[in-house]
Amino acid sequence: MSNPRTRTITWEDPRALAKAAVGLSGMEYLQKIVAGELPPPPIGVLLNFRIAELSEGRAVFTVEPAEYHYNPIGVVHGGLAATLLDSAMGCAVHSTLPAGASYTTLEIKVNFLRAMSAETGLVRCEANIIHVGGRTAVAEGKILDQQGKLYAHGTTTCIVFRPSA
Repeated sequence: MSNPRTRTITWEDPRALAKAAVGLSGMEYLQKIVAGELPPPPIGVLLNFRIAELSEGRAVFTVEPAEYHYNPIGVVHGGLAATLLDSAMGCAVHSTLPAGASYTTLEIKVNFLRAMSAETGLVRCEANIIHVGGRTAVAEGKILDQQGKLYAHGTTTCIVFRPSA
């Protein structure tokens, strides 16, 4: 049963990426990543997803499920969907924040509707803001294949850290 596969990834220093955010609004920061002026975060490189679309309060990520995403039962691990949703919903929130503000996930809820595999093809995770308040933000996301079939749906609540006045 020996048929080993390998995969090598390379990423930039995540501390330097975080430092580059200083003085930028969330949208400006994310636009620089999309434009290639800043490198993608290591988690995106590791799982091979990218930001395909970005507007205020909305982020769309794509990924092509592959064998290296598989769990022990031979389908894509649910963690790929959860991480994809967390990343896209978080960026939807981030895109609304002014310079000096940041956020982190307080809660995430994921509903898995069907399994993904390497045969699924490219999927899109579409995330949109539901509410952004003074201290919390809520977003929702869905993972769809190219035919519009729904694979997972999620919601998140994020805490927002605003600069002191």
